[in-house]
Order: sequence, then C-alpha cells, then structure tokens
Amino acid sequence: MTSQQVHQRKNSMTRYLTLAVCQTGPVQRTASRVETVGRLVHLLERAAAAGAELAVFPEMALTTFFPRWDLDDDSEIEAFYEQAMPGPTTRPLFDAARRLSIGFALGYSEISFEEGRKRRFNTMDLVGPDGGLVGRYRKMHIPGGETPRNGTTTHLERRYFEPGNLGFPVFPFGSVRVGLALCNDRRWPETYRMLCLNGAQVVLLGYNTPAALKEAPSLDHLRMFHNHLPMQAGAYQNTIWIAAAAKAGVEDGQAMLGGSCIIAPTGEIAALAISVDDEVVVHRADLDLITTCQRVNFDFAQYRRPAEYRLIAEQAGPVF
Repeated sequence: MTSQQVHQRKNSMTRYLTLAVCQTGPVQRTASRVETVGRLVHLLERAAAAGAELAVFPEMALTTFFPRWDLDDDSEIEAFYEQAMPGPTTRPLFDAARRLSIGFALGYSEISFEEGRKRRFNTMDLVGPDGGLVGRYRKMHIPGGETPRNGTTTHLERRYFEPGNLGFPVFPFGSVRVGLALCNDRRWPETYRMLCLNGAQVVLLGYNTPAALKEAPSLDHLRMFHNHLPMQAGAYQNTIWIAAAAKAGVEDGQAMLGGSCIIAPTGEIAALAISVDDEVVVHRADLDLITTCQRVNFDFAQYRRPAEYRLIAEQAGPVF
C-alpha cells in the first residue's frame, strides 16, 4: 500500500458529524407561535439542505426574552411557557425533523407539574432525526434577580425560573455523545467539565444576551469577546465541540448579541455567524480531533487530581 493510499484510508475512517447553528433574529412579543415556529422550520430546512445532521436553536427560541420585564399577572407570564413539548403549535418543527432526517436542540420555557406543584424551568430538548425526544436539560445557572434594581439592566430570570434539577446529562445521538447548555451556563467552567466527565463529545448551547449592560458600560466593547472566551476555553480545556446559537438583533427595544458559532476542541472558532438576523452556520466536525487534543494536552486520567479539587464542590466563592 502506497503512502497516498494509507492517507486516503485514514481519511475514510475519520468520523464526522455535520453541525448547524440556527441563529434567529429577534422574536418580538407580537409574534405568534405559529409565525415563530415557521421561521424555525425554514432554518432547519436550510440546515438539512447544507448537509447538517444536528442543529441547535437559541435559548427561549419560541418567544421574546420576557425576563427583561417586571410582570406580575400569572396568565400573562404563562403565555410564554410550554406545558407540552411538542404541543399543537410546535409539532411542525418535530415533523420537519422527521421529514428532513435531522436532529435538533430547542430552547424554550417549560411548565412542569412535579412534586405536587407547578414548576418553571428554562429548558432545552434534544430531538432525534425521527422527531422523537432524545433527552432534556434544564438550565442550571440562573442569572439576574427576582426584583428590578436601579442602575442595572432588568433581568428577572430568577423570578421566572427555578435552577435545573436534571444535572448535566449526556445523551447518545447515533454514535456521538451530546450534552446541552443554556446561556449563562456557558460562562461557568464547571458546566463544560461536568459534561466532559459525563462523556460529552459535542455540546449544543443556546443563548439570549444583551449587547450592552447599564451596570458596566465601560465593558460594552468586550461583550462579544466575553461571549466567545468561555466557550473557546471550555472547548479547548475539555476537548469538545461546541455549537452555540444566539437570538440576535433588536428585540422589543433591547439589542441582543449575535456571534453564533461552532468551536473546535482546539479552542478555535471553526464557523461564525456574520449577521444579527436568521442565519444558518454549518461545519463538518472532525470527531477524531477530540482524541488528538486529549493526546496532546489533556490526558485526563493521567494528569487530573480530583482529590485536590474538593473545594470546588464544597465552596461557592472565595473566602478572604
């Protein structure tokens, strides 16, 4: 066998998963679920046409980012939530996945009846190419507060959602192991390490992020840098692929950050959105690159010292 034949055979054995990030432009409060789901179906069709096998949509992809408002009327609040997934208005997206033979992850607001009470979660579902549920994640790191504060950007997620109660699960998608995360989760290194330790090879992430914050205008020029930085570090330090989808553009008066991307286990951004509108970004992810990166820098079994890291799990913040 010639050296060229060896190279060709090696390339033919390389494992790939073609990923798509389905960024959306703003979803205004006046938009109906039917209209919004129609947009998502169109994005999924574009992803499938580009050869994608697995796509990710943003956090709270079905509605405006309602935690920007101080709302008290329960009926008004619950109009933003889904009590069943899929439901009558979201079913077309699941039907499209089956028709196109493509999987997807969808972020949405969930009402669940558990432990004898009504509970609200910021949720992401992983759906297979047959349109069936593969797994569910509920956002762990809930930012903001429960009441508005003067001088800060209104962000009341902690009023409208409980912290997730499903841990950091990893699900089989064909022969690939997939983890999920949402928005503020991406800023915490524990998210990626937990998913890595649970066996994730690919992490799908959705986010809604303001382009500016009243409490720190001097840092506004760093918003995109701080968006990508923890994801690139998480991908590199945990040897995983990350596909992250934003809700972007000016939504109900608030400018939202775009920057949807696909990041390699090397920490490099392999593909990046160029707009703040509906956009599909696709990349053929080399899964064997994970093993290469582990061999070069992160042989976890050999070099990690879990017994020395106990403080990470026992203490929330620094003590001076």
